[in-house]
Amino acid sequence: MSDRQRDALTRLWPAYGLEIADLDGPCDPVALFGRPAPLVLEIGSGMGDATAAMAAADPDRHYLAVEVHTPGIANLLDLVQRHRLDNVRVARGDALDLVRALPQGSLDAVHAFFPDPWPKARHHKRRLIQPAHVALLRSRLAPGGTLHCATDWAEYAESMRETLIADPELVDPHDGFAPRPAHRPVTKFERRALTADRPIFDLIHHRRP
Repeated sequence: MSDRQRDALTRLWPAYGLEIADLDGPCDPVALFGRPAPLVLEIGSGMGDATAAMAAADPDRHYLAVEVHTPGIANLLDLVQRHRLDNVRVARGDALDLVRALPQGSLDAVHAFFPDPWPKARHHKRRLIQPAHVALLRSRLAPGGTLHCATDWAEYAESMRETLIADPELVDPHDGFAPRPAHRPVTKFERRALTADRPIFDLIHHRRP
């Protein structure tokens, strides 16, 4: 970490951070942010640039970013301070444990941008987008809420598509892969993929009203 990131982590974590392993009961989003607002869950926020950009452009919604990489958490906290983003909180730990602690129907959207594809067949069970996990994520979406995934791994993209369309409570308005939405910032992983001429796949599904 840079000195600026280390300083941001030390000063801002008490106000903006959430240690998932320390949760001993339900997680109340209103208490976490201090006021009610539609909530977006960002799973795997990386260095936080995309999360900060979306939160800055979308001040009427709260953004709860989940990450395990401490330098990424510190960098996002630094961005929160620099851009005065009072609608961002940062959680460290297992995203699925956090989702289990959130109330059903409490999320306006879930973003999973470029999750680890775990390309080896024996590791597919570790993938985020699989039927049991999708059912859990969907249960926390409000009716009409959005589950938005993106990947540059073609085989994982097809697996994601099959898993999402198989969930009876999710609706696919695009009948397959979605056009890249303008509101999704280009991430570090996406830039790498574009440099390597790998296609990008977006999947956007909604919970049934």
